[in-house]
Amino acid sequence: MVMPANFQEALPFILLAIALLVAVWIILRASRKTKVIGEQEGDVLDEGVGPAARNQALIDAQPSTSTRTGVPLETADTKETQPVFSNEPVPPTAPAEPPVPASTETEDAGASDDLKRIKGLGPKLVGILNEQGITSFAQIAAWTDADVERVDAKLGRFQGRITRDKWVEQAKLLVEGDESGFSETFGNNG
Repeated sequence: MVMPANFQEALPFILLAIALLVAVWIILRASRKTKVIGEQEGDVLDEGVGPAARNQALIDAQPSTSTRTGVPLETADTKETQPVFSNEPVPPTAPAEPPVPASTETEDAGASDDLKRIKGLGPKLVGILNEQGITSFAQIAAWTDADVERVDAKLGRFQGRITRDKWVEQAKLLVEGDESGFSETFGNNG
């Protein structure tokens, strides 16, 4: 591009550039999602307005229990129950017991089987079953329809696999030790 020799010849280009910048600024300003509203002087509380009414009840109310122990403590002066912080440590609560899996009399206490031998049970599903306390073929073989529904509901994206892959039938054959029947019906144990 050749530069004009004097200011008179460059003026139209300068004005065009300024007009283009102003147009871009207007377009960008108009397309902003948030609008800046003129700044207000001071704060609402500076104008004499008190705390919000919905918060006043929380401000005025006295706590009913200690936040550390959850138990109201008595004070020596008033003999009333008022919340007072105690420096005594809070005793730990007992963890909730895990759900008890279905079991049978023939089941060996503490015995666990390689559940991956059941077709359709991979490491992920074995982990989910182990979390529920299911570790043996005998437990799966003893499942009722209610047990199947209960466990199936906890399988997440694997729901429906119990009935589709016939886990209960496979487990019954494996508990009985019928390897040939298992291989005949469900294939080799890989």
